[in-house]
Amino acid sequence: MSTEKTIKPFLRLSGLEPLVVRPESLFVNVGERTNVTGSKKFARLIRTENYEEALSVARQQVEGGAQILDVNMDDALLDGEKAMVTFLNLLQAEPDIAKIPVMIDSSKFNIIEAGLKCVQGKCIVNSISLKEGEEKFLREAFICKSFGAAVVVMAFDETGQADTLKRRVDICQRAYNVLIEKAGYHPEDIIFDPNIFPIATGIEEHSNYAVDFIEATKQIKKLMPLAKISGGVSNISFSFRGNDKVREAMHAVFLYYAIRAGMDMGIVNAGQLEIYENIEPGLKELVEDVVLNRKPDATDKLLAFAETVKSKGKENIKDQTWRNGDVFSRLTHSLVNGITDYIEQDTEEARLQFPKPLDVIEGPLMDGMNVVGDLFGSGKMFLPQVVKSARVMKKSVNYLFPFIEAEKEKTKQANIEAGILNVEGAGPAKILMATVKGDVHDIGKNIVGVVLGCNGYEVIDLGVMVPAEKILQVAKEQDVAMIGLSGLITPSLDEMVHVAKEMKRNNFELPLLIGGATTSRLHTAVRIAPEYDNGVVHVLDASRSVTVAGNLLNKENKQEFLSGIKNEYEKLKNDFGNKKSAKVLLPFEQVQKNKFPIDWKKFTPIEPTFTGVKVFEDYDLNEIYEYLDWQPFFIAWEMHGKFPQILSDEKIGTAATKLYEEAQIFLKKIIREKWLTAKGVVGFWEANAVSDDTVEVKNVDGNIFNLEFLRQQIKKAPGQPNISLADFIKPSGADYIGAFAVSIHGLEPHIERFIKEFDDYNKIMLQALADRLAEAFAELLHERTRKEFWGYAKDESLSSKELIEEKYAGIRPAPGYPACPDHTEKYKLFELLDATKNAGITLTESLAMYPAPSVCGWYFANPESKYFGIGKIAKDQVEDYAKRKNMSLEEVERWLRPQLDYEA
Repeated sequence: MSTEKTIKPFLRLSGLEPLVVRPESLFVNVGERTNVTGSKKFARLIRTENYEEALSVARQQVEGGAQILDVNMDDALLDGEKAMVTFLNLLQAEPDIAKIPVMIDSSKFNIIEAGLKCVQGKCIVNSISLKEGEEKFLREAFICKSFGAAVVVMAFDETGQADTLKRRVDICQRAYNVLIEKAGYHPEDIIFDPNIFPIATGIEEHSNYAVDFIEATKQIKKLMPLAKISGGVSNISFSFRGNDKVREAMHAVFLYYAIRAGMDMGIVNAGQLEIYENIEPGLKELVEDVVLNRKPDATDKLLAFAETVKSKGKENIKDQTWRNGDVFSRLTHSLVNGITDYIEQDTEEARLQFPKPLDVIEGPLMDGMNVVGDLFGSGKMFLPQVVKSARVMKKSVNYLFPFIEAEKEKTKQANIEAGILNVEGAGPAKILMATVKGDVHDIGKNIVGVVLGCNGYEVIDLGVMVPAEKILQVAKEQDVAMIGLSGLITPSLDEMVHVAKEMKRNNFELPLLIGGATTSRLHTAVRIAPEYDNGVVHVLDASRSVTVAGNLLNKENKQEFLSGIKNEYEKLKNDFGNKKSAKVLLPFEQVQKNKFPIDWKKFTPIEPTFTGVKVFEDYDLNEIYEYLDWQPFFIAWEMHGKFPQILSDEKIGTAATKLYEEAQIFLKKIIREKWLTAKGVVGFWEANAVSDDTVEVKNVDGNIFNLEFLRQQIKKAPGQPNISLADFIKPSGADYIGAFAVSIHGLEPHIERFIKEFDDYNKIMLQALADRLAEAFAELLHERTRKEFWGYAKDESLSSKELIEEKYAGIRPAPGYPACPDHTEKYKLFELLDATKNAGITLTESLAMYPAPSVCGWYFANPESKYFGIGKIAKDQVEDYAKRKNMSLEEVERWLRPQLDYEA
């Protein structure tokens, strides 16, 4: 038996980095602006031999999302061969451009041959054709092959350019046979361009050109499945040149249908591709009528519409009158509006007007940030805008930093020479922040840090998974004014208690701030505040952090503020104790008899299409995007309201709309440039309820896993059950359970880049969008599970709104959440799925998932299954649960502390 690995027949290209075009790959963008026939600016730069600026055009194409760079020097006023060689040689010396493959594009083969001698990696030649017969075609094909290049074949033959569906297909089939049989090409190295011609020209014969291209693409891919399809997309809209709005809509609509037909790549302006879904509905319908040739008067109607927008141009002309003000007003304007374009030159101008560079920070910059703080505090600015302001502030401070360091060194030397001790000012108050040990979530903490920074505090952010000893050590070394702890998962609550105890043991006198999704004022009052005597304050959100920090640092108000907080928390603790003792919990034996009633005799479980696991290595982010729930995205930015109504809200609608638009653009860039990778795994196994609260699961190897589920213990109204998830699995006979784990990978390098660029806004934006993508991926796989993998709801047809409202059959509860609050059951879920190997997710010691944008859970298919919360439970159930799990009572109590109705 051969152990040799098979090389799969993918189109493999490279610059300094490889580009493999797989069947599941997204559309490949070929940047068009380094083409003298397609860009007047680029042509002018090449003619004047301004190659440095011409390289910047190439760089913009790469940054805009181009994955291949089309280089064309076909101009009557140019020495094309010389220009091609000069430009490509310079390009190869620019790693950030040369990392992507080059498409050498010319109608003159001598220019192509000269270019082939310059490029590294594996390039594409565009183009060769049969227009001068098979002999020349073969000669040129052999030369391209000798350089290892893939080739674009134009749909030309000896009688001319193919302009009908049949001729497109016939010519491509003939060229394919010649290249395979006589030139020895691999089929995956052949790319066909079946000719994209202008439509809506007013000439009747042109009306079906787009339809013919799309249909030809389908037929070519069917006849020659390993070959690729490309084309010059901007040709389609040539008759509307000068009207970018209409042209961009035409490109988006054409690509939408051509890609679905099998088009693999195209020459486009990658930075100006419109999103199909974002096209104005009226314009989209007009353009589709033209592209798909649906109506005889389609061209006339689109022309009429084009006239209405022709005079408007781009419309978004920037108001630059603020640049006429003095430097101090300009700095404030930049800070309030989050504009970084001029911050360095304005900072330099301000620096020259002050004796010391530090005076710029303490003067105009802090004045500007005070305006930001006032606007935020009064509800006239919102969190996304404040984060942008922080980005401007950081860039300005970073510019001043070398001057400040030089000034400090100068002062130090002068003091040494004069024999004077160097006494420096106290500087801004320092606040240490950290996500506690075992927890990986930090979006909320980052936002609080930004807001505090905007208000003049120096924030020392230790990041995530920070142990207590490091927090206390850095607090001492940096002489901080207070410590802020953050956490998202339940075990983080205990870790915060531990930090409070350690602060008391080490005689700290600093206030302790508590925040994060699982924290609450009540938990802080009951569990954390009693462990530390020098001030524990729960901070609800970023907007409250400034007020809290201000009160704690005000010597006159501090004791009064802390005294008020202490009295409030003591009252909360006492009230909690009284309510707890009054709460009615039934004996565990009694609630076990009050299960959710299901008539199992009338229930026939539906068998999944497979048992075991199915892995998704790199799921299409474009498909995941369609399942995005935007409402939690706005909540992450502390903008509360239902989506999409929030966009038209009287108070925050304008800011929410701007955030949404910027998020859409950012998400489009993430997907286009493949910043992130979606990995996931689903699995299904035979299962039975083997006791009142235990489900036995048998994996494909025959190994048995006992899933333990808690039961509601609070007294219910007559006829209402005390539910456990085990109630939804059949107690005898064949039943099934499923599980999933999904994650979004690849954030780290981009987060690091944004940190280096002092760009908190895009850092938080990326984290928030990655979280949304992970949740959307979970939603998508659940739908595919219901309709396809398990297939118990094959005919389901729900809108996005209905999916978000969970109107589907079956549930996907997650360990650590209300229906199954015990995080330790994740160990079994991860073992069943082999989730670390299959989805790239690891568990911390506190059972948080890393990467942070990860989701896991169980699949229940029973139509009676529903979401619920366990609520409070008594010691008799906890003791029984510990026995079933073969764990100590103390360990179980640690994980279930929020559910306990007694002091553990």
